[in-house]
Amino acid sequence: MDRRKAKRMSVSLKAERISGNDKQSVFIEDISERGIHMITSPSASIKKYSPGSEIDLDLELTSGIKILLRCVTRWAYRMVPPDSEVDSIGLEILHPPADYIKFIKTIPHSLS
Repeated sequence: MDRRKAKRMSVSLKAERISGNDKQSVFIEDISERGIHMITSPSASIKKYSPGSEIDLDLELTSGIKILLRCVTRWAYRMVPPDSEVDSIGLEILHPPADYIKFIKTIPHSLS
C-alpha cells in the first residue's frame, strides 16, 4: 500500500533549518507538493526531529530565490551511508506557498 499522496521528485537543493536564532545547513534529496526528504549532519540529539515537531526551512530554489516553508516532522532516523553518518528526516509542508507549488510543477516527476 502506497502512503504517499503526491509524486516525489529527486532534487539536490540547499536549505537552512531555522530554530529561533539558530540556523543549520541541510540538503534536500527529494520533494513533493506536500513533503520533503531532508538530510543533515548528525546532531547530538536526533530528538529535535521527533515526529510532530515543527521546523522552518529556508529553501533555496535553483533560481536562487529563497522560500520559507513551515513544516512538521513525520519521521527521522540516523543513516550510515558508505562514507559518513547523517540524519534523514521526512517533513510534511504545512500550507505550501504558491511560489513553492509553482516551482514543483517545473520539476520532472522522477520518483514514485
